[in-house]
Amino acid sequence: MRKFIKLALVILGTRAFLRWRKRRHAEQASSAAAEAADDPADELRRKLAESRDDEAADEAEEPPAASVADRRAEVHEQGHAALDEMKSSDES
Repeated sequence: MRKFIKLALVILGTRAFLRWRKRRHAEQASSAAAEAADDPADELRRKLAESRDDEAADEAEEPPAASVADRRAEVHEQGHAALDEMKSSDES
């Protein structure tokens, strides 16, 4: 009789343990799904993609103001002016 009671208790304990483990696994899966839905990284990626789309649309509408050669000449002039300023301040 004692062996039967021990066997019944072991079976009931095993069954309770398996139910608890199954419930815990289901809770973890649902919380992981909720975290994935509320993931701040996904929201930031979405915002970044939107801002990139906006920037691309702005760049496409705006034609370049000056050619590359004109811009290069302007930069060289600024560089020469800065160099002249430095030379004049060293001589003073």
